[in-house]
Amino acid sequence: MISLDQASQSVQGQYFTPELAAELIASFPRLPKADCLRVLDPGAGSGMLTAAIVDRVCREGEIGRVEVTAAELDPIMLPALDRTAELCRQQGHRMGVDVEVKVVQGDVIALQTGFEAELGDDFDLVIMNPPYRKLASLSWQRRAMAAAGWETGNLYAAFLALGVDSLAPGGQLVAITPRSFANGPYFEQFRKRLLSQVALGRVHTFESRSTVFADTGVLQENIVLSATKGGTRQDVTITSSRDHTDPVNERTVPYGELVAPDDRHQFIRIITNGADDRAAKAIRSLPASLSSLAVRVSTGRVVDFRARQNLQDTPTPGSLPLIYPGNLRGGLIEWPRSIGKAQGFRLLGEADAKALLPSGYYVAVKRFSAKEERRRIVASVWDPTQHHHQPVAFENHLNVFHAEGKGLDRELAWGLCAWLNSSVVDRHFRTFSGHTQVNATDLRSMNYPDEDALRRLGHHLDVLPGQEELDQLVDRLALETVAA
Repeated sequence: MISLDQASQSVQGQYFTPELAAELIASFPRLPKADCLRVLDPGAGSGMLTAAIVDRVCREGEIGRVEVTAAELDPIMLPALDRTAELCRQQGHRMGVDVEVKVVQGDVIALQTGFEAELGDDFDLVIMNPPYRKLASLSWQRRAMAAAGWETGNLYAAFLALGVDSLAPGGQLVAITPRSFANGPYFEQFRKRLLSQVALGRVHTFESRSTVFADTGVLQENIVLSATKGGTRQDVTITSSRDHTDPVNERTVPYGELVAPDDRHQFIRIITNGADDRAAKAIRSLPASLSSLAVRVSTGRVVDFRARQNLQDTPTPGSLPLIYPGNLRGGLIEWPRSIGKAQGFRLLGEADAKALLPSGYYVAVKRFSAKEERRRIVASVWDPTQHHHQPVAFENHLNVFHAEGKGLDRELAWGLCAWLNSSVVDRHFRTFSGHTQVNATDLRSMNYPDEDALRRLGHHLDVLPGQEELDQLVDRLALETVAA
C-alpha cells in the first residue's frame, strides 16, 4: 500500500480514489459499440480509475480492445501504477479483451499545452480524479492554460479543461471534482467555456468531500459529472448519496433546470430532491431583484491586515465601529463583542473615510459560514439607533446590503434579514453552491419578494424569531402572496 505524508499530498493536490468511489465513477460513461475504446486517465495515481474502467469493459464484454494512457507526475506512485497496468493486462487476457495501458510520467499541463499534445487529443473517454490546488496568477501553469484558451484558477479546473481538449468529438468526460466551479465569479469564465464545449448528461452529488475522501481534510462538497463533447442538451440525470457506499437517489430534469439558458452567469443548479425543487420554484416565482428593489450588495471595504494602523483593540472616543463576521449574532449585529478582534476604526487621513458607510440600517451576510452553522447564508441587521447613529465600517469577510452606499429603511432591512435567514433561501442556495463561501454575485443572482412583502415581513421585527416561526412568517408574508 502506498503511503504519502499529508504535506506531500497538499503540495501536489493529491486525493486518492477509494475503490468503491472508483467503481461508481466508472459506471457513469456510456460504453460505445466499437472495436476499441481509447481512454485517458490524467493524474492516475495508483491507477484505481484505470482498473475500474478496464474491469467494467472486461465484464460487459462488448469491446474487444482497450487502450489506456495513464499519466502521473509523482515518481513515488509509478511502481504502483505500473503494477496496476500489468494487472489490467492480465485481467483482459483472462477475459478475452486486449488491454494496453501506457504509463506516462510527467505534468499533465506541460504534456498537453506544448506545441504537441503529447498524450493525444482523440480519446473516447477521459476519466479522472484531478488534483485539487490553487494556481498562482503568475504561475507557468496559469499562463500555459491561458495560452490554451482557458482561464483556470485551480488545478482541478485545469485538468477538466485539458480533459475536454483531449476528447474526440462525441467523446465523454467523467470526473469527480469539488463543486466550487458550479457558481460564483471566480470560475465564471472557465464555467462558461466548459459548458459551451460539452453537454452534461449526469451529475452525482455527495454530501461532502470528507465522506468520500475521509483522510484528506478537504471539506468541499463533491460531484461526479459525465459530459459529452459537442453533445445535445437534453434531459439530465441527477443522482445523490451521502457517500460512495450509500444507496443512490435518482431524478431526471430538463437541461434548462440544471443550467438556465437565460442565466448570464451560467450557474449549475443541482436539484436533488422534491424539497429542493419546491424551494427553487418558489424562489424563481418571486417578482423582484435587488436592482428592482434599489438595493445593492457589496463586500466590506476594510481589509484589516492592510489597515492595522487604523485599528484599536478597545474602541475609544473618536473611533468608529468596525464590524466582523463574529459580530453577527441571532439576526442582530452586536458591537463591540468579545471576538478577539480590534473593533475600533480610527480615521487617520481623508482616504480612510472611504471605508465608512454613513449611519443607517444595513444587512450584513457572512461571506464564509462555519461548517457547524445550520445555514449557509447568515444575515444580521446593523441598527444605528443602538450605536448613536455613527458611521460604520464593515470588514472584507462580510457582504453588505445597502442603498447606493447609504442605509436602508428599517422595515426593508429587517425584511431582507428575515428572508435571507429563511430555510427556503438556504435550501435554494445549496442547489447551486457546494461550499461555505457566499459571494455577492450569488446574492445578486437570486429573486426576491417585492418591496411590500419585505416590508410586511420586517414591520414588527427588531430581533429574529426562532427558525420555525421565522419560516412560517416567510411563508405567510412573502411566499403565499406570490402563490395567490
